[in-house]
Amino acid sequence: MRRRDFLGILGSAAMAWPRAARAQQTGNMKRIGVLFGGAENEEGRGRLAAFNEGLRALGHTAGRDVEIDVRWAAGDNTKAQALAKELVSLKPDAIFSTATVATRALKRATTEIPIIFATVSDPVGDGLIASLARPGGNITGFTSFEFSLASKWLDVLKEVAPQTIRIAMLFNPATAPGGGMSYVRIAEAAARTSQIVAMPVGSVDDINRSMDQFAAQPNGGLIVVPDSFTNQNTELIVAAAARNRLPAVYPLRNFSTAGGLISYGVDGAVQARQAATYVDRILRGEKVSGLPVQAPNKFDLVINLRTAKTLGLSVPQTLQVAADEVIE
Repeated sequence: MRRRDFLGILGSAAMAWPRAARAQQTGNMKRIGVLFGGAENEEGRGRLAAFNEGLRALGHTAGRDVEIDVRWAAGDNTKAQALAKELVSLKPDAIFSTATVATRALKRATTEIPIIFATVSDPVGDGLIASLARPGGNITGFTSFEFSLASKWLDVLKEVAPQTIRIAMLFNPATAPGGGMSYVRIAEAAARTSQIVAMPVGSVDDINRSMDQFAAQPNGGLIVVPDSFTNQNTELIVAAAARNRLPAVYPLRNFSTAGGLISYGVDGAVQARQAATYVDRILRGEKVSGLPVQAPNKFDLVINLRTAKTLGLSVPQTLQVAADEVIE
């Protein structure tokens, strides 16, 4: 059994604490709201389990001293706004959020309840905080990506598929309003022999239509920009890339485990566990304004050799050695 699967079981068990046991607790119970920008899938459950594990390591257990209310926005702005209002109405002591779509909805719903985010790419550019060092207001957390990663994604794609000349960058402007084009601009500046093509999408039909049209011309490649919408549609995007025989680089591991060629990015479960440390500090009386936003310090490279073989690509041995995980 994979560690992440085991954590998922632990997380589910924590959420299912018997009502009778809860009734025996004292009035010291703290309430934590959780709003995920993505869906309740394997990746999401793994992040929830990691957050719960982080809380337990700091002495908090669901049903014993904390009550945890979890909601899933599934990459939908309208749904995120409704769920944010619902969580705020419960008057939690702190709220943990993932992705821009959820954090933005919570910012609109409350200016008082502390919000700790994770896996948000551009919190300053998206207007969530004033600065990383001094976020101000009631929001802080852990950023998941740096725009400079766009050049790294480009380098990795060219190393595995040097024949690519046209490279599409897929993102949803609604769920990554500032971040999508920021990645595109960095890639354009780094590209020497390739043409970067912005591919904004907003629906499942957009994904299929845009990728099919792009792949009608030869020597294409794909980079998927991180946001809750693209993560919500992991399997669809991977399937469309496979159907069109597009070599692709993705921002998260779950794309590679779903059959994507290569992923390079942060581990969302690690950031969820880190977020638990900030929630703990708030529950113990610290002010959210005193907690700076932290940037990631490690990115994981995952290579799917099965997919490379299907595409007729040879992954350089040096890249395989550098990978954190190779799927054979």
